[in-house]
Amino acid sequence: MLGLEIAGRYRLDSRLGAGGMSTVFVGLDTVLEREVAIKLLAEHLAEDDAFVARFRREALAAAKLIHANIVQVYDSGRDEQSGRHYIVMEYVEGQSVADILRERKRLSIEEAADIVSQACRGLDYAHRRGVIHRDVKPGNLIINGEGVVKLADFGIAKAAEDSRITLIGSVLGTAAYLSPERTRGEEATPSADVYSLGVVLYQMLTGKVPYETGSLTELALRQQEGEPEPPSHLNPDVGPELDRAVGRSLASDTKLRYASALEMAEAVEEAARGRDASVTVALATAATERLVASRATRPATETAATAYLEPSPTPAAPRPRPLEPAPARPVRRARRRGSFTRFLALLFVFALIATTVAAVVVVTADSGRRYERVVRDNVNDQVNGIRDLIDKGQRK
Repeated sequence: MLGLEIAGRYRLDSRLGAGGMSTVFVGLDTVLEREVAIKLLAEHLAEDDAFVARFRREALAAAKLIHANIVQVYDSGRDEQSGRHYIVMEYVEGQSVADILRERKRLSIEEAADIVSQACRGLDYAHRRGVIHRDVKPGNLIINGEGVVKLADFGIAKAAEDSRITLIGSVLGTAAYLSPERTRGEEATPSADVYSLGVVLYQMLTGKVPYETGSLTELALRQQEGEPEPPSHLNPDVGPELDRAVGRSLASDTKLRYASALEMAEAVEEAARGRDASVTVALATAATERLVASRATRPATETAATAYLEPSPTPAAPRPRPLEPAPARPVRRARRRGSFTRFLALLFVFALIATTVAAVVVVTADSGRRYERVVRDNVNDQVNGIRDLIDKGQRK
């Protein structure tokens, strides 16, 4: 295959890499005399007319993207001699982020933030022109010798999705970078590219992807369970501001995720400097308010499937048992006992008065006053004497 000339113009000089859908070569454009990258689609894909038609359409859309952070597409077509479909692209001499991660496991905060910032600007340019990448991952982020980040492979993922081509190896290899809405089978949006780039950022900071799973189903379940472990738990150099920026890019709900790649770029740049961008603060606040509201409105009965997601609440103290009314009979006895006690007390008062009072003042009709001695030998006579004296005073 090396030395073969495609379309009478592009010479294949060396093999650069291969995948389930294509093989990439470094070659020479003999007409313009410049080095190019030539991607030949796998032979079995030529038999899928639907894929070929979509591939051509997406290649044309990608060719219209001219930006410093996007690998430029120069040409595409079908080689009549070999029957192979090809794409001719800008050759970027450098390393992919995947190559760097294999060598170093993780990157510094400054490097990671710079790569994401540049990639965001390329994505924002494409999104504003209606083109979604759909396959943002470390292997599609290439860094040239001057440190410029370039996004590669716009279009091919879209063609494969639309024609329902299933390649088990490539699906599982890319699954970790899929957004929750895409794992549910929903259409890709610019927000899906933001999520995928958030996964790349997480991996550059920690050396691992947020969710390591073996299937799309497992990935979808874990994404719905909540946000992944904060990067700072795996890399102590990561500050809380960057934790929050990563969290907002990986939000399962698109409304709580950065709405555009440009928003994400601003947020990550600020976080790398130890500051929260205003958009990060707004989204984090909204996420907290939603969490509080969901807990407040949660039904009293939780299913076994959801109970483990939140810590069990502290058991409430048992309510005191209401006091029962005392039986009727003891109440009546208490009342009789109380009346008898009051009678004895009253009798004692009368006796005290009877034994200590020696005279009572009697007021006459003419306001004159006289004193009369009231002395008796016993309590009963003393009480009766007092009563007689009172009656006598009232008659006067």
